[in-house]
Amino acid sequence: MKKLKMKIPVILPQVPDEKDACVNRLINKLNGREGIDNVHVSDKKMDGVPLLCFHYDPDIISIDRIQHLAERTGAEITEKYGHLLIEVNGIRHTRHARLVEKKLLDIDGVLEASANAGGMIRLEYDKRETSFEGISAKLEKENLKVNKSSSADENGFAPAEKNPENLNKKKAKGKEEQKHKDNEVQNHKEGESHGAGEEHSHAHGGIFGKNTELIFAIICGTLLGIGFGLSYVESIPDWVSLSLYVGAYFFGGYFTAKEAIQTVAKGGFEIDFLMLVAAIGAAALGEWAEGALLLFLFSLGHALEHYAMEKARKSIAALADLAPKTALLKKDGKTEEVGIEKLSIGDIIVVKPNSKISADGVVVNGKSSVNQAPITGESVPVDKIPVEDTSRDYSADDDIKDENRVFAGTINGNNTLEIKVIKEAKDSTLSRLVKLVNEAQTQKSPTQLLTDKFEKYFVPSVLILVGILLFAFLVIDEPFSASFYRAMAVLVAASPCALAISTPSAVLSGVARAARGGVLIKGGRPLEDLGVITALAFDKTGTLTEGKPKLTDVVPLGDIEENELLKIAVAVENLSDHPLAKAVVRDGKERLKGTDINDASDLEAVLGKGIKASLGKDKIYIGNLDLYEDLDEAKPPEEISNKVKELEGGGNTTMLIRRNKEYIGIIALMDTPREAAKETLKKLKEIGIKRMIMLTGDNQKVADAVAKEIGLTDAWGSLLPEEKVDAIKKLKEQESKVAMVGDGVNDAPAMANSTVGIAMGAAGSDVALETADIALMADKLETLPFAIGLSRKAKTIIKQNLWVSLGIVALLIPSTIMGWANIGIAVVIHEGSTLLVVFNALRLLAYKK
Repeated sequence: MKKLKMKIPVILPQVPDEKDACVNRLINKLNGREGIDNVHVSDKKMDGVPLLCFHYDPDIISIDRIQHLAERTGAEITEKYGHLLIEVNGIRHTRHARLVEKKLLDIDGVLEASANAGGMIRLEYDKRETSFEGISAKLEKENLKVNKSSSADENGFAPAEKNPENLNKKKAKGKEEQKHKDNEVQNHKEGESHGAGEEHSHAHGGIFGKNTELIFAIICGTLLGIGFGLSYVESIPDWVSLSLYVGAYFFGGYFTAKEAIQTVAKGGFEIDFLMLVAAIGAAALGEWAEGALLLFLFSLGHALEHYAMEKARKSIAALADLAPKTALLKKDGKTEEVGIEKLSIGDIIVVKPNSKISADGVVVNGKSSVNQAPITGESVPVDKIPVEDTSRDYSADDDIKDENRVFAGTINGNNTLEIKVIKEAKDSTLSRLVKLVNEAQTQKSPTQLLTDKFEKYFVPSVLILVGILLFAFLVIDEPFSASFYRAMAVLVAASPCALAISTPSAVLSGVARAARGGVLIKGGRPLEDLGVITALAFDKTGTLTEGKPKLTDVVPLGDIEENELLKIAVAVENLSDHPLAKAVVRDGKERLKGTDINDASDLEAVLGKGIKASLGKDKIYIGNLDLYEDLDEAKPPEEISNKVKELEGGGNTTMLIRRNKEYIGIIALMDTPREAAKETLKKLKEIGIKRMIMLTGDNQKVADAVAKEIGLTDAWGSLLPEEKVDAIKKLKEQESKVAMVGDGVNDAPAMANSTVGIAMGAAGSDVALETADIALMADKLETLPFAIGLSRKAKTIIKQNLWVSLGIVALLIPSTIMGWANIGIAVVIHEGSTLLVVFNALRLLAYKK
């Protein structure tokens, strides 16, 4: 049997990741084909891209045939199944989101649906049975307004009136630009947020606009207060207070009744209906004041819950507003203002001082400092200079220097910049970030999944209990009215409003705060998991270290001067393109400060050992000790060998230099630790990280030296990429949950096997953005304590919210059964707990680094 690996996005271009159901469908269709023994998702990734591994018999089936089969089957699946991310207005709260999910899953052809109170809906559907239009029609029947939608292969959003499956084709033909103009009131440009008239409003509409429910609740409370006060004035007839209570019922119960009727009419059963029944029951028993109080607090609680959740949603929606809608395009020496959606790769745009940058690109003219905080979270502006080759196409280059690269949505400093566009608006880092954050909102956390499951059993149990309590008068000596009142009080006490909102509100606030701080957290699961992590594994090169070797020591031997030794080393290494050679040349020239250097010639490389070349009449050798073992009889003296080993023990890579038969010096290089590494690891220890392990391919001595310098607890050296995966698995056995920190590309296999994969410098890497569970947008290690600290705070708040919501229910149910608490007390505590958990969650928006 032989193996063949193919990139999954090549076969299934619209699938978001390798965990998607479509990948399993593809595997099931290909497994068992003649000549194919097994098909599975590979543990390893290529440049961060997931792979499909085929085990096949080359005597029966060829590689070309396998590729043809895979692509044809993938095309069939792509043609059959669609993925959508839809933004809607009108989802009022978490319970309503669950009802929307249920209604969508009732549509023939919808295979998976996830909705959240933030108005984001994620869908997978069978294109043969339903369509985007059919799904939109169903949402509209549910009184939800579809604002924007995106298919899985896009980064931006399409306005609701367009079918996202055809968006790319339409853009290619250039037809959509006119539609934007013709429908300017209803549509948005790519990446544009809602205008004032289309602001996300999850409160109900009405005569007072989006604040109608809050105003109705206040009127209800006012009428209740006046009626209650007048009931103690003997000279005023009872009907006056009763009329005011009836008015309070109308204003407090208007939206509750509206929601209850809509829900029941569609076969649903929500808390609104139960509250309405309890209020009507209270009125039937003559307890008008308690019924009005129930409706007042319930409607006020709903209105404030909408307000609080809207605050978190707006924090996320603000990301889309970071990029300007227009750019100054420079063409033939002239500039004109154009929409950012008209910019193409290679265009030159002009960015004036103190204005926002319109597109991802590289600086080709001008020098300025740029505030990158909106994207990367960096607090200090970054100096930008032009690239060396302004004519080159940088659009496919992943290794662009920070000083040359700029991002859409960042803010220029005091000087004018000219920027070459390297990404279209829909593919910019900001557009991808907005889409990924919106997707993250629909990912439920483990706690939310648990509470959803709990509610499925809890709510029917409460209804059974209430049904039993209604007939308590048959068992104990009391009238039916007392049994009915007690049952209504228990109904109010046991309503799981606080429980339903406790986790989603914290996840939404946590994801929003992280995005504002330059950290992309892809949903509730990584947010919660990172909050309980006690062990962190780090890749060394480029994560804990600079990723660029630096010349650390120059040791002359014999009578030679340091500068003379450096001139010889630079002359010879200048002929080599090895990374270590480049470091010697770069740092050597800097130390020599313009001194003339002779040219060497006749370079000959000895793989893995060193090089030799001619310099004038001399033969120069530069390499490790192994080079001289096999070279000739003139081996290095023990004293020199010991010096080399001493430098290597300190974490250096050493090169011994020989001129003809004479050993003239040693030069040492080291991939130096990041300046912030030691302080960052110290902070991580302070917030509860017990083990910090470095995984590296470097030898154990180098690993130990770096670990000692920066304060790591463990260092595992000489690891091949596949051995890093084994190391992560071993750590998971020891620590249960482990996070892996790296660049998201070379470390992708290890990240995939960790509990949480954290990628650094994701703003400059599309692959890192897609593959990591958590992406630190800036290439700054010091952002890590903020991400972990925020996750720990979120986990704490989720726990607090659960204790409050479940504790209040556990306290109120027996209190109302025993008659210690009436409906009024129950509803005050019940609604108070709902608001408490929401506003507790909103504290995450104010979390400070």
